[in-house]
Amino acid sequence: MSPARAYGIILFMDKATWIGILVGVGGILLGNLLEGGHTSSLMQLTAFIIVLTGTIGAVMVSSSEKDLKTGLQLAKKAFRHEESRSKVRLNEIVDCARLAKKENILALEPRLNRIEDPLLKGVLRNVVDGVDITTIRDIFETQIHTEEEELLGGAKIWTDAGGFAPTIGIIGAVLGLIHVMGNLTDTSKLGAGIAVAFVATVYGVSSANLLFLPLGNKLKRRVQALTREKMMVLEGGLLIASGMNPVVLEQKLYAYLDSDQK
Repeated sequence: MSPARAYGIILFMDKATWIGILVGVGGILLGNLLEGGHTSSLMQLTAFIIVLTGTIGAVMVSSSEKDLKTGLQLAKKAFRHEESRSKVRLNEIVDCARLAKKENILALEPRLNRIEDPLLKGVLRNVVDGVDITTIRDIFETQIHTEEEELLGGAKIWTDAGGFAPTIGIIGAVLGLIHVMGNLTDTSKLGAGIAVAFVATVYGVSSANLLFLPLGNKLKRRVQALTREKMMVLEGGLLIASGMNPVVLEQKLYAYLDSDQK
């Protein structure tokens, strides 16, 4: 299963993302109307094409194909709410710790087939097989950090887009001004050229600061939360292997939970 596909369980859309975009875009349009402008004056297809295609092209050049695919998969999840599995995983780890304490480590083997989380199953499989704790930590820490880097690479395409878009908007503005300067004698074309010039800049700056950069930051935070959750699973499995008391183990892993999960 790919890191992006293992990212979480989708329940319903993320209200903060949708509301944030509506508030940001709505505020700009409202301010334009209060200044006496018209919404139609901001609807310039040429400027939109310049900024959109230019930004996409720059991102494609600066990113690998794998990062592009991962970034697109992650972007879908930024607009949907995902329930954290940390509490569920913690409870499952504690149950396994109680079973191992009550009987022995080998008593966990029949339970492995009922564990859905592949990471927890893999850690406990190694614990049951008697693999050295240090070796288990090295194996799964490497796996976790590799997956984190892949996901962060996908999230980075959106922050990159946020850096490229304003510059592409300036390019659109310059193109518009070139068009204007080339048609000074034809006054009927001056307005359209100037509109494209300024609207392209608006599109570039707005898309960067209202969509691309916020989206990249949100995805980075989600990746960090997922990594913390996986580290909790790994630590729990290692504590079971060390024979720690289930009550103490639960208290120790409790620190990995977000405040709204406690």
